[in-house]
Amino acid sequence: HLEGFNMHLSRIVFMLSSLLVAMVAQAEQQPVVTLKALNAHIANEAAMAAYRACTNRGFHVAVAVNDRQGRLLAFIRSPLSGPHTIKVSIRKAFTAATYRASTSSMMNRKHLARSPGVLLLGGGLPIEIGGEFYGAIAVSGAPAEKTPGDVDEACARAGIDAISEEIEFAGQ
Repeated sequence: HLEGFNMHLSRIVFMLSSLLVAMVAQAEQQPVVTLKALNAHIANEAAMAAYRACTNRGFHVAVAVNDRQGRLLAFIRSPLSGPHTIKVSIRKAFTAATYRASTSSMMNRKHLARSPGVLLLGGGLPIEIGGEFYGAIAVSGAPAEKTPGDVDEACARAGIDAISEEIEFAGQ
């Protein structure tokens, strides 16, 4: 009787393991990929937080938030910021988004300087929260304290910090 039971149990284990293998194989062959993206509200919230971080220190800046592909999603600037800050913030955000790296970490990568839309100045940060990549944020217009773009980057970090908790808990 025990021998029959073991044989029956072996068949059940084999069937379950076969089913599990089939499910894993099917999951790996899904025809679509799911991506998380910032909505306009959250992108604007990040931009405003970065803007406030710099304007509270007396700096007139422009802030750009780009999506995962480097396309502009949100933008704000001080009416007193220099005209160059518009394109500079957008290009910093493009660079941080498309390379998924801070622009300050890329300043020595001179071979990238001629890439279309790329700007190798500090102040752009990828938006990575909870292990997910969402895009990038960049600030232009604050004077440097120690290295080019360091204050811009600190303000951009404030923008990310302002939305981190909301994004982290959105999926729960």
